[in-house]
Amino acid sequence: MYLADARSTKTGRAAAAAPGTRPGRRAAVPGTVLALGAVSLVTDVSSEMVSAVLPLYVVAALGLSPLGFGLLDGINNGVGALVRLLGGHLADRGARGHKVVAGIGYGLSALCKPLLLLVHTVPLIGGVLAIDRTGKGLRTAPRDAMISLATAPEHRGRAFGVHRAMDTTGALLGPLLAFAVLRIADDRAERAGYSAVFTVSGCVAVLGVLLLVLFVPARTAPAEAPTGPRPTLRDALALLRRPALRRLTLAAVLLGLTTVSDSFLYLLLQRRLGLPAHLFPLLPLGTAAVFLALAVPLGVIADKVGRRTLFLAGHAVLLGAYGVVLSPLRGAGAAVLVLLLHGTFYAATDGVLAAATAATVPDGQQGAGQALVGTGQALARFACSLAFGAAWTLWGPRAALTATTIALAAAAIAATRLLRPAATD
Repeated sequence: MYLADARSTKTGRAAAAAPGTRPGRRAAVPGTVLALGAVSLVTDVSSEMVSAVLPLYVVAALGLSPLGFGLLDGINNGVGALVRLLGGHLADRGARGHKVVAGIGYGLSALCKPLLLLVHTVPLIGGVLAIDRTGKGLRTAPRDAMISLATAPEHRGRAFGVHRAMDTTGALLGPLLAFAVLRIADDRAERAGYSAVFTVSGCVAVLGVLLLVLFVPARTAPAEAPTGPRPTLRDALALLRRPALRRLTLAAVLLGLTTVSDSFLYLLLQRRLGLPAHLFPLLPLGTAAVFLALAVPLGVIADKVGRRTLFLAGHAVLLGAYGVVLSPLRGAGAAVLVLLLHGTFYAATDGVLAAATAATVPDGQQGAGQALVGTGQALARFACSLAFGAAWTLWGPRAALTATTIALAAAAIAATRLLRPAATD
């Protein structure tokens, strides 16, 4: 932390003394955003290594039913939401709070990777995933708040796009590394391959924590730090009285309730294509590659045409992806099209939603504001994972996806009406 603090102080002085630079002017993509992007890149390599093999590990290796996997996947997406509000609130209570809370979150997730080597039953795996998602819940809002505070409002879509592009580079490399580890361990017992993936993932996660400690400044925007009393948890919840934030949160919840998790979508594709187990980790690469290519351009477009508009358009693209899965199309071409649409959906919604949220709350409560929207969306996706897993078990995968597609179309219409009154982002 000392190195990062000293570096940020020197950088600030140099910027102030630079000739031709306007006082207080910030770069479109500040160094803080790039440093956080590097942390997210390395951490996502670790996380996506596990995510890439987890569905097949629990369904094929452990014999879990789709309903059981739906429960685990719901934990993976929803438990972090229970602490996200707390993380955002704590981060707003001090000048260095964002980095401290984010560091605790990254550290918790790093500790959980080796624990997957020791657990082989559904309850224990669920417990480890819950701790891992607790770490993610703690770090997400402070991280997005640091990006918002470090960036000029008119460039936030671009800044979040750059961060998400770097984050997605990790998501692209993680499955590749998992694939390589599984191939190297192919001649051994099946469980040995998964154990190797979890071991390498834990080592990479530790590197991400070190990058955060050494290179991310603790004071993101010292000149704009709030001077009033520290916000309370009641103040954080009171943010929902703001009409723009309330409408955005409701829209995110409605759409999250009808968004099938990545793991289920990849399982659907794997079953349709009959892919062998060692190729399964490659499916997320298509989504990640498209996300990487489009995150920055769509972030720039969001700054120009409106972040809410692009957020809604992204869900229309997701409807197209579900339609392809349900269509008679078969073969590699259909899979490529689904992954192309899926990656476009993420590029148009992930960082764009965070940028739209930042415009609806004051700087002193950026962590709490990001946490409110993120919590609503995460809890909604938790519910969707449970419902989709149950529907798959009772009706089969095609009927479950058909029902979800119809529900997503209805939710998109409702979200469009919710966000229509907002004239600006």
